[in-house]
Amino acid sequence: MSSAEAQAPDSDLPDAPHLQFAQFAAGCFWGVELAFQRVPGVVHTQVGYSQGQLPNPTYQLVCSGDTLHAEVVRLQFDPNLCTYQHLLSVFWARHDPTTINRQGGDVGTQYRSGIYYYNKNQEILARESLEAKQAEYGDRKIVTEILPAKRFYKAEEYHQQYLEKGGGRGPKQSAEKGCNDPIRCYG
Repeated sequence: MSSAEAQAPDSDLPDAPHLQFAQFAAGCFWGVELAFQRVPGVVHTQVGYSQGQLPNPTYQLVCSGDTLHAEVVRLQFDPNLCTYQHLLSVFWARHDPTTINRQGGDVGTQYRSGIYYYNKNQEILARESLEAKQAEYGDRKIVTEILPAKRFYKAEEYHQQYLEKGGGRGPKQSAEKGCNDPIRCYG
């Protein structure tokens, strides 16, 4: 297997023709996934790895920094119930887009900020939202990358809906649509 396979476009298809994919990287994928699970119109989320150089990466390999993958959330949403612009607002609110390869105590290329688009419209909306957000941040430069979505590799099952399941050392957190309980980033 080659890096070309890992760098190929994400060619998976959503579960239904009226659904669309979106893919975001905003640090540790656990809290980001829960934030998107709570959004009405988001019908499915998965955490995984994308934008890297190695096919079929594992969590351990991604954490080594050698694969160059980002921890991402890939979601399916119904654009009739939830706009891509709303998903972008959830993304920007969930992390600090001015820190390079880190969020809080998590440091490494896998924790970078990224919007990985599936079509030209998503790309345009992502770039417009970055420009608007940059105006809010002033001199603090946003480092979020905006790139085509590359092949998505689903993370190990124990990472899926991690905080909803209770994580490693905490109570279960609600993924109910519209819930605004604080999200803990670490399980």
